[in-house]
Amino acid sequence: MEKINIREAGRKTIELEAAAILALSGFIDEQFEHVASLLFNMKGRLVVSGIGKSAIIGQKIVATFNSTGTPAIFMHAADAIHGDLGMIQEGDVVMVISKSGESPEIKVLVPLIRNLGNPLVAMVGNLSSYLASHANHVLNTTVPQEACPNNLAPTTSTTAQMVMGDALAVCLMEMKGFTSEDFAKFHPGGTLGKKLYLRVSDLYPHNEKPCVKAKASLKDVIVEISQKRLGITAVIDEEGRLEGVITDGDLRRMLEKGGDTGSVTAALIMSPNPKTVHASSLAVNALDLMRKNNITQLLVQENDKYVGVIHLHDLIKEGLI
Repeated sequence: MEKINIREAGRKTIELEAAAILALSGFIDEQFEHVASLLFNMKGRLVVSGIGKSAIIGQKIVATFNSTGTPAIFMHAADAIHGDLGMIQEGDVVMVISKSGESPEIKVLVPLIRNLGNPLVAMVGNLSSYLASHANHVLNTTVPQEACPNNLAPTTSTTAQMVMGDALAVCLMEMKGFTSEDFAKFHPGGTLGKKLYLRVSDLYPHNEKPCVKAKASLKDVIVEISQKRLGITAVIDEEGRLEGVITDGDLRRMLEKGGDTGSVTAALIMSPNPKTVHASSLAVNALDLMRKNNITQLLVQENDKYVGVIHLHDLIKEGLI
């Protein structure tokens, strides 16, 4: 194929799927509302089932629901009739996903679910199908055509199923008042989780706590910065409150000016009103503050007193960058 034809095929696929997804908004109807309310009030879990590509989409939908506060499990339609049907419990809602709604496995599974007495939701692309006619509620995911040039391979239809699942999950998040703090509880691992729960107080205690008094000599300041190896020292008063900060850069600029350094004290070198962060702040907020001010360290305060330093390297080590 010529390059232009390859590009055209790619663009056409995206345009077809985008149009089908946009048309889904017309299917957010009373049935969708009933399903959202059903899942919001259910006592058990959402059991999602399907066959083929719909089964793969079902697993993704289950993952999305679990991570956003709605307990869900996946049950493969083929395995269900060979023992997995036992995972359906009282109080569960069952959602079966299928484009045609006529797959042999689906036709076997549906009566068994109805016999159990659990509410059955069909996410289906054929409203006159066996699945749609035997379900308690129907989520319409009909698409005009597949992006496949032969109109056969599940492409547009599976995208529609995924988006409908996302729409339902987001509605439930809003109904439950699901917050970023709730999200963090289900995502403790990886960078995403750390951004939501890792706090400055989790990091700064592992660092040294460089500090000098305002009357400290230049030698004392240099020794403190060198020994604590953070390139910075706080200047504090007798009660431990911050008066200023001295960095490596402040020392270099002072020495470049020349003159008598014997009488130089910390108070003469320090920069007043240093950038600080509270110990309870999220680490990602400390990172934003460093980026905004083009600095690599922040002095940490708690109860209006200096307690330590958080460094850019701490945030890099945690994978926030």
